[in-house]
Amino acid sequence: MSFRLASRPIALSAALIGALTLAACATTPTGPVDTGAFSAEAFGWSTRSGQASIEGRVAFAQDGRDFHCVGNVGLIPDTGYTRARMQRLYGSTERAAIPAAVVRTRSAGEQGADYRSFERAQACSADAFSFTGLPDGSWYLISPVKAGDDVMVLMKRVQTRGGRMVSVTLGG
Repeated sequence: MSFRLASRPIALSAALIGALTLAACATTPTGPVDTGAFSAEAFGWSTRSGQASIEGRVAFAQDGRDFHCVGNVGLIPDTGYTRARMQRLYGSTERAAIPAAVVRTRSAGEQGADYRSFERAQACSADAFSFTGLPDGSWYLISPVKAGDDVMVLMKRVQTRGGRMVSVTLGG
């Protein structure tokens, strides 16, 4: 009989520890649930003005050839919608270097009606670019680069924090 009395506190203790462990792992959503579908609300944070900036340069080489940026570098807010697009187009949500022809053949799904209005673009000159007045948050940098007839697209996720300048090398 003493065995039964001793096993009950152990069983209750084990159950309590298990419940507390599960509770510690639970997360509470802090904003709208991000389903990966386009939602202008999910992009709202990116329209605010801020003190952060991104100073970037392109430094990409492949097969002994240096690639140089051509045109604009795009800056896209990181949302569930854009993460899903990056995964489909570039095979990653962190960084990639993919031939432009391959990216064009991939389907990114339906583009949201107002998606382009949240993108920012800056000219890339002498393989350098910058974005200023940014709010803190996570962003995607996208840049086409070229060596001879070969065109690649570089993508990298960057984070702005504390209103500071972030230095980024695309392709490095």
